[in-house]
Amino acid sequence: MARQSTILVITAGGAYAWVIINALASRFENLEVVLEQPESKSLFLRRRARKVGWVQTAGQFGTMVISRFGKRLAQKRTMEIIAASGAQTELSPEVPVTRVSSANAGDCLDLISARKPDVVVLVGCRMLSKATLAAIPCPVINYHSGINPKYRGLAGGWWARATGDHENYGTTVHLVDAGVDTGDTLYQAFLTPHPHESLLTDSLAMAAGSREIVVRAVEDALEKRLQPKSSDLPSVQRFHPPIWTYLGTGLFKRIW
Repeated sequence: MARQSTILVITAGGAYAWVIINALASRFENLEVVLEQPESKSLFLRRRARKVGWVQTAGQFGTMVISRFGKRLAQKRTMEIIAASGAQTELSPEVPVTRVSSANAGDCLDLISARKPDVVVLVGCRMLSKATLAAIPCPVINYHSGINPKYRGLAGGWWARATGDHENYGTTVHLVDAGVDTGDTLYQAFLTPHPHESLLTDSLAMAAGSREIVVRAVEDALEKRLQPKSSDLPSVQRFHPPIWTYLGTGLFKRIW
């Protein structure tokens, strides 16, 4: 009897991630979630400061705090998204979960070695190191909340709205390489942002509107028919907007 295909999904969790993973679980039987522990904020901030400096990092952290504690302000729009899409924002209890310390840690690599997956899917987890990628013998694909390569990194939906680039509001499923969302594209979903969308709801709205492209990419990986393609869009890595940019855009453009 042929071995059943195995899918591992590595994630740090969160509402939009569960929307994507539940869509996969409804289509594929032998799926397991690998849930990594959150990264410490101090480590995250030190790494970010090495990239953009401490002033920008402090400003971005201010916006991250608003995003974390302002969820009640977005509750109405969140419920509208869930009602309209039927999205499930809690992981289905039938899906098996294995906890690991980090996507790049030995316990995660040991699990991958034991499960021998046919495809690994990343949905909101740490960036995989070169060593981790080299140790995974199957295709690794990533769900990204933004249109690559123009909105690589973070807050892709917000940046598209804030710059008036509504035609590039959407999501990307791509192969994973050593860069930040630089792997070749498999599928993209171009969506129309709702007038009441915000930094607090973009990721959920985009996940609810693009679940099917992740399912298609996994089907392609299992059938060995992946067809990656490049893009002629400019390549820009995005970060959270610093708090002065976020507040200024909200107050003067009414784009939150």
